[in-house]
Amino acid sequence: MKVVFQIEGASPVQVECNAGDNLLELARRANVAIDAPCSGNGSCGKCRVKLMEGQVESYPSRHITDEEYEAGWRLSCSCKVVTDCTVFVPDIASAYQSRMKTADLSSPEEVAIFEKAQNDLKESGIVFDNDFMALELRMDAPSADDTMPDNERLTWAIQAQLGDVAVEIPYIVMAKLASTLRQYDFHVVVKGEFLGDRFACMEICDPADTAVVGCAIDIGTTTVSMVLTDLKTGKILAKGSSGNGQIRYGADVINRIIEQSKPGGKKKLQDAIVKETLTPILGNLCKTANISARSILRLSVGSNTTMNHLLIGVDADPVRMDPYIPSFFGWDGLKAGDLKLPANPLAQVVIAPNIGSYVGGDITAGTLAAGLWDKDEMSLFIDLGTNGELVFGNRDFLMSCACSAGPAFEGGDISCGMRATDGAVEACTIDKDTMEPSLTVIGDPGQRVVGICGSGIIDIISELYRCGIINARGLFAREGARVRRDQHGMGRYVIADAEESETGREVSINEVDIDNFIRAKAAIFSAIDTLLRSVDMTVDMIDHVYVAGGIGSGINMKNAVNIGMLPDVEPEKFSYIGNSSLAGAYAMVVSNQATEKCAEVASNMTYLELSTYPGYMDSFVAACFIPHTDRNLFPNSIQEC
Repeated sequence: MKVVFQIEGASPVQVECNAGDNLLELARRANVAIDAPCSGNGSCGKCRVKLMEGQVESYPSRHITDEEYEAGWRLSCSCKVVTDCTVFVPDIASAYQSRMKTADLSSPEEVAIFEKAQNDLKESGIVFDNDFMALELRMDAPSADDTMPDNERLTWAIQAQLGDVAVEIPYIVMAKLASTLRQYDFHVVVKGEFLGDRFACMEICDPADTAVVGCAIDIGTTTVSMVLTDLKTGKILAKGSSGNGQIRYGADVINRIIEQSKPGGKKKLQDAIVKETLTPILGNLCKTANISARSILRLSVGSNTTMNHLLIGVDADPVRMDPYIPSFFGWDGLKAGDLKLPANPLAQVVIAPNIGSYVGGDITAGTLAAGLWDKDEMSLFIDLGTNGELVFGNRDFLMSCACSAGPAFEGGDISCGMRATDGAVEACTIDKDTMEPSLTVIGDPGQRVVGICGSGIIDIISELYRCGIINARGLFAREGARVRRDQHGMGRYVIADAEESETGREVSINEVDIDNFIRAKAAIFSAIDTLLRSVDMTVDMIDHVYVAGGIGSGINMKNAVNIGMLPDVEPEKFSYIGNSSLAGAYAMVVSNQATEKCAEVASNMTYLELSTYPGYMDSFVAACFIPHTDRNLFPNSIQEC
């Protein structure tokens, strides 16, 4: 039996199968990208495909109307193969990785933010220096009168430049030593790490190749970003980003942990990040920078605790199970060759230390870059992405926690929600009198609406509340052309009618969507509130708020305050600091001292487990209104009309 996936804009993919096989699992087996934020439990309704030929067994879903069902639309997660069939996979399902909007690392704004982070670290006393070098060596060729073996000849040449040091020649260098020396007439470059009393060889190559390169990587749950840098000058050689290939196994870390615990799951999740995501980006960056991959002598990674486990291929199940103990917080034993990454096999992969099960190395690296550890002022660091992580403190103390905001900020749990790809509404204003929306849509000019991403949802809910269209509970309080109700009386606000949208389906936000998002924003604010209460402080004691992460770049901070997601402090106290995890990882790959400081920051940070902290649930329930049940916490936000 076979299934043919007809992918919009790509070649068909055929996969052999058995009767009863799940359609979504078949797509994953065939590496066909179908977005499934809920990892196939049927709750998100995003894994839509169209049955063109054949038969599948499927159960009804609230996400598929009767008319759509008759037209062949199904949720792939709910389909079992009955006969040979052909399935159409719409482009919006596969675009989540290939065309996901990520921060433009080359934009003047992002470059300025990135450079400021490095300059701030230097002003804090961090020296940007390391021990990697490339030695150009000229040796006499062996002869009948000079029978010194190649390894001794190389050792003597290195010692002639560095003094009486021990020279380590590992197997991968030894294996190519004879051929490389003779290919270049005993005029070569040796790259390695000079550690004072010894020199560890890592590569022997063409004398024209003197590049000594580092690679900094931010592995987010949704997106991955990377930079190549010259290890001696610190100059950025190339930048790149893409969606995380693990997305098809779920939008959040819990679904991915569950997936990796299945037979063969650890390898599937590891391959998705290493083979499908990191390797292509690295290959493209090496090509752009015109360097050999073996010139990459050190890599650094900032990622959350679960992503670290899935990258290495170790069991992540204990991360989500009481008492929430991961396999490691810090670990120094990883080499690029262990992961089969396109880099020097001996290159150390420096992992920014994790702090807790749900506060990982991305937050450690971000805190390093934000400089909270070297400031007198009380600062709040918020990383907004698929997960929400917080750090509060100054040079005297640092407290951290993570909140389970769920996938709403990435469009999950929202009927027309989507990630920040082409067709996503990323900003919105609504006319208070006419109730008509003005939209900013990701994509080329003229791009029609497909759905709503996180920043767009924040704007829409804030505007609906400002205009009095919804009340503090998120229920519709005004009627109008854009407000419609179903047979049960549930209201929704129409962003784009079926004929206006890209998909031919109405794009709207309903009361269930709003309730889901209110819970997500409540998780963020209640985490902030609890973190402050844990050190007997209040919102008015915050001197600065640093907002980082993927969604942070598109957030209208005023609207985020208006709906009660962020604290009501003066606008000038907010700063968007870009991809702080990548900025911290860059500092770590270039600077030995930054790596040491990052470990020190992690060891000095206190992790607060919100699920066991008294009063957190009360704080969460109080925040499940717009903006909050206690209006005194939001004196400057908009009032309900």
